[in-house]
Amino acid sequence: MDDVGRTTVLAGEAVMNLLLPFWQVVIGAFVLLAVLASIGRLARRGPSRMTTALLVTAGAIACLAVVGVLFQG
Repeated sequence: MDDVGRTTVLAGEAVMNLLLPFWQVVIGAFVLLAVLASIGRLARRGPSRMTTALLVTAGAIACLAVVGVLFQG
């Protein structure tokens, strides 16, 4: 591979490395909105549904941790 092709590849990798944190923030924001909407809906149903709300929150935290680990590598 010549120097021009190698420079293009390195530049492409640099751009993707700059964009990656932005996409993590966008994905995290959408997940947060979904969790807040589901918790609000469950809270309006009453105290008997709060266990479900806690389970949904725990599941969301676990999903965020998995997504963070996957994007970190």
